[in-house]
Amino acid sequence: MYSIIGILIVFGAVAGGYVLEKGNLLVLLQPAELLIIGGAAVGTVLIANPLHVLTAIAHGVGKAFKGSDFTSKRYLDSMKMLHDLFNQARRGGLPAIEQDIEDPRNSKIFSNFPTVVKDLHVRGFICDTLRMATTGAADPFDIDQMMELDLESRRRETGQPVAALSTMADSLPGLGIVAAVLGVVITMGAMGGAPEEIGHKVAAALVGTFLGILLCYGLVGPVATKMSHEAEEEREYYHVLRVALTAFIKGMPPILAVETARRAIPGRLRPSFRSLEAVCRGKESAVPAQNAA
Repeated sequence: MYSIIGILIVFGAVAGGYVLEKGNLLVLLQPAELLIIGGAAVGTVLIANPLHVLTAIAHGVGKAFKGSDFTSKRYLDSMKMLHDLFNQARRGGLPAIEQDIEDPRNSKIFSNFPTVVKDLHVRGFICDTLRMATTGAADPFDIDQMMELDLESRRRETGQPVAALSTMADSLPGLGIVAAVLGVVITMGAMGGAPEEIGHKVAAALVGTFLGILLCYGLVGPVATKMSHEAEEEREYYHVLRVALTAFIKGMPPILAVETARRAIPGRLRPSFRSLEAVCRGKESAVPAQNAA
């Protein structure tokens, strides 16, 4: 929501200032210049990136205009889910959760947290880690290293669309110059014509440079930065899951394992100890952040 408001402010401020200086907005409507810049920018992205990165860019841009998925409720639901899993494993041993981690879609525990479980990567991260713990073939240090490798792989994966979109943003001013140069070429071909016609063509050429710079710094660049923030929030979330899983695998009681993970939640989203304990004990469902507790 805020992203859309920001874009409206950027374009509204630019257009408003232009109108206040007695500018004619119709002069800025140059479809040919926009086609050159936009088409060339999209083409460079298609040339430079494989299909999975292009798909990730489209998905990331869509998420950039939505609210963050990683809210206080998301963290509390995750802590409650892990607490329930840990409790079941503590009562019946790690084999007691084998069916849950092998078929999470039909698990009684996982089915209570659809928002968490619908994320394929998160589900795989939790289930794969606990699966290794149930085998007894790896010690806690080795499992923690496996999680580190998993997170590093995910970091690279989420960084690719951000880098691709940032590269596109960097190319826009140059493509704006290309459009301007083509406009100058057309203008030179019209030399000797009516002054009004020549002036119109010069204005169209300058609009190309203007659009390239505006789209770079006012739209595509900020969207790429927003995607980068989303990726960082996801890394913070995975780190919290890793802390909880590591603590339990090392032998901590379930409530202490999730309390350890609570300390890793970013301060702006961190629930209080009492809120976490109440949710894990099934005494409440609403969760205030710590700074509001």
